Amino acid sequence: MKIGVLSYRFDFYTCRRNILYKLPEAEYVPVHDLYSFLRRGALFVNNRLEKPLFRTFDLNNQFEDFDLNKVDLLHFSNGVSYGKTPWVSHFETILPRFSAVLNQAKETHWQKLEPDRLILKGLDALRGSACKQIIAWSENAANFQRKFLSEISSEYSEPILAKLCVLHPAQELLVERITPREYDHEHPIRFVLVGAAFFRKGGRELFKAFQRLAGEEGMPIRLVVVSSLRVEPYAAHETEADINWARQIIAEKPHWLEYYKELPNNEVLELLKNADVGLLPTWADTYGLSVLEAQASGCPVITTNVRALPEINNNHVGWLIKVPKDELGEAIYATDEDRQKLSQSIQSGLESAIRSIVADPSVIALKGQAALDQIRAEHDPQAYAESLRQIYRAALE
Repeated sequence: MKIGVLSYRFDFYTCRRNILYKLPEAEYVPVHDLYSFLRRGALFVNNRLEKPLFRTFDLNNQFEDFDLNKVDLLHFSNGVSYGKTPWVSHFETILPRFSAVLNQAKETHWQKLEPDRLILKGLDALRGSACKQIIAWSENAANFQRKFLSEISSEYSEPILAKLCVLHPAQELLVERITPREYDHEHPIRFVLVGAAFFRKGGRELFKAFQRLAGEEGMPIRLVVVSSLRVEPYAAHETEADINWARQIIAEKPHWLEYYKELPNNEVLELLKNADVGLLPTWADTYGLSVLEAQASGCPVITTNVRALPEINNNHVGWLIKVPKDELGEAIYATDEDRQKLSQSIQSGLESAIRSIVADPSVIALKGQAALDQIRAEHDPQAYAESLRQIYRAALE
């Protein structure tokens, strides 16, 4: 069985996590197409101009190879195909993943969406006979898809919904058992945040919480951060002043902070194995793969309750911070006032969770074991592979 995977996404982390080498009997083949060529050309031109000339977002998630790639099945991550070769697609928010669809999701949940030619082309591809299955990462993503299609004509919604299923990512166990630890000022409780988008992941609120709890109150806690402090244009709306503020704190090397700009994935996993509590107090994340990796290391996690996070984290296996969010689980951050309220709820939730952990550190091992058990039960790689095998077999019948 030859499975075609987009060549330029072959090494993408999400592709490795959900698609590549999951079935030992499958051969995974990099495939090329018209949109990959157009995307490379657009990026080539944009990189040579002071201001980008071409938008590439919508090129990322379309595929047309005129059936020249000789594979049995195409498997995409967030993509749609216009050819006749059978295909399936994993998605973390919605299909078709076009800018107009995502923008409307944030604004009106598609109640005022008038599908343009591109959106209709994507919907035609999804309801067509070549599309065999669309695979939501989470029930939250499936709900996004259902809500979007509810605002579209039934001639599209019914055949597409018939192809919808939910399959959470697999996760290998990184440790077999929990080893309880003793904590004091010489051996502080280690909290770890991993994520390039520092401010979107809740970095501002973390720094403020640790400045108060570790810096002012002297709690035996330590914050480990792996982040390039990447600036992003949405959610937290960070500015250069915010980045400079964070860099200043890092430059001061407070006793409670251990900072890495970046680390290879294998070193990140080792960091998690030696951590006590994972962190993803995020403003906006579709899923949270770092949560699974922390839990598989026996490391319970503090997260917000946005998007799919309540499906993989709760107060039995970790700590869940409740934040203002809409009916689809997206945090509310449209206005300055919204963002201030969201930031305050994250910081107060963090401080409350950390105080409770310091007051009773034995909870770390208890929740860590529960997290490990949950990974074993709900993200088993063999069960995941069998589900994918059944999807492929049905697609090729």
